[in-house]
Amino acid sequence: MTDSDINSSYRVEMIEELYNRYGRASSVKAPAARFRYWRKKYAWSFTVGAANFVKRAIDIGVSIFLLITMTPFFLIVAIAIKLTDGGPILYWQTRVGKWGKEFPFPKFRSMVINADSILEPLLNQSHHQDTRTFKLKNDPRITRIGRIIRRFSIDELPQLLNVLKGDMTLVGPRPPLPREVTQYKLADRRRLDVIPGLTCIWQVSGRGDIPFEGQLKLDSDYIESQSLRLDMIILLRTIKAVLFGRGAY
Repeated sequence: MTDSDINSSYRVEMIEELYNRYGRASSVKAPAARFRYWRKKYAWSFTVGAANFVKRAIDIGVSIFLLITMTPFFLIVAIAIKLTDGGPILYWQTRVGKWGKEFPFPKFRSMVINADSILEPLLNQSHHQDTRTFKLKNDPRITRIGRIIRRFSIDELPQLLNVLKGDMTLVGPRPPLPREVTQYKLADRRRLDVIPGLTCIWQVSGRGDIPFEGQLKLDSDYIESQSLRLDMIILLRTIKAVLFGRGAY
């Protein structure tokens, strides 16, 4: 018998030994392992799907209720804005939603008509040192009625239409501007993994006083631990944040 025959025989014996030791056991365990895998997969999919269904149902119910019951208040705000300078009542922007999808984003106009054209000279005065966001205390572009509606976040209420449509949800990271997204690092894009919200965790924790990195950290924490219970807590805390107006400017 040659060395080659001995090596071949040895390899065959080793394969048979490995099969006897592990193969038969694996053939018995494999179906059970596959069953556990599929059971966990479908249980997780059902849980997440049910939670998303309930969240969407809440979004639709709450947005319809508020849009109907607050219509008289919206009319008062609209008249006040119109009487200020005769300009448009709503201010429309393009914002970035889930997975980078852009959508029209309305607000009650709180600034002068030509606010965008005079933004450039103010960028270096931003309260945030990070250029990915812009916040300015005592912004000279804000009108008198604008200061009131921004103080109590009334300017954000038209976004209930976005919630009803499905571009936004009641609770989630706030939708950024396209120019902000172009400056995002890869990690920053984690924010775009979920539907943006009308209110969020950092808005009830300091709002504009929180720098961008702090906002990103809070948004990431929310995405990792989001639940209906957490959403309810944030909604309740939003009422307090709106009444006290901390960080609203």
